[in-house]
Amino acid sequence: MKYVIVIILLLFNVNSYASQKESAFFGGGCFWCVEESFEKLRGVKEVISGYSGGTTNNPTYKEVTYGKTGHFEVVKIIYDKKIISYEELLKNLWINIDPFDAYGQFCDKGYSYRSVVFYQNDKEKNLIEKNIEKLERRFNKKVVTYVRNFEKFFKAEEYHQDFYKVKLERYLRYKKACGREEILKRIWSQ
Repeated sequence: MKYVIVIILLLFNVNSYASQKESAFFGGGCFWCVEESFEKLRGVKEVISGYSGGTTNNPTYKEVTYGKTGHFEVVKIIYDKKIISYEELLKNLWINIDPFDAYGQFCDKGYSYRSVVFYQNDKEKNLIEKNIEKLERRFNKKVVTYVRNFEKFFKAEEYHQDFYKVKLERYLRYKKACGREEILKRIWSQ
C-alpha cells in the first residue's frame, strides 16, 4: 500500500510540475544571440530557434532571410513559471535588443531581423504594452518592436539550434563583428 501511495504522489508531482511549463516567443535579430541570452536564465528549460509571424508553412532560413515569407527569426522559450515569470523574460529581452532600431538588430538588417514580441493572451499583451510604455518614458523615444498575436512557430534547421555552443568560435566572431555588446552597453547604461 505504501508503494502505491508513493507512486501516486510522484505522478501527481510530475503532472503538477509539467503544468507549470509555459512558452514565450520573442525575436531580437539573430536567433543565435537571443537563444544564448535566455538559456542562461534560471527557470528557462529550453530555447528553440525558429520562425514565426509569416504566411509560409515550414519556411527555410533562406526563404525567411530573403523576405519571402513574412516571418521573423524568433526563439521559443520553454520556462517554468514557478521559477521565472513572463515579465522577467520580457525584461531580459529588452536588455538584449535595441528596441529603437526599425531596420533590424545590430549588423543584421531586414524585416526578418526586426525585434518582435508575440503574445498568447490578454495578460501577456498588457504586460508587453506596459513594458513598452515604461521604455518610451525612460528613453523619450518610440519603441519600434513589433507586438503580434502568436499563431504558429516553425523550428529552424538543426544547424541553428544551440549554434552559440556548437560553433562557439564562429559565433563569438560574428557577435563581436556585429558590435552587439557595445551597442547594448551604450543603450542600457543610460
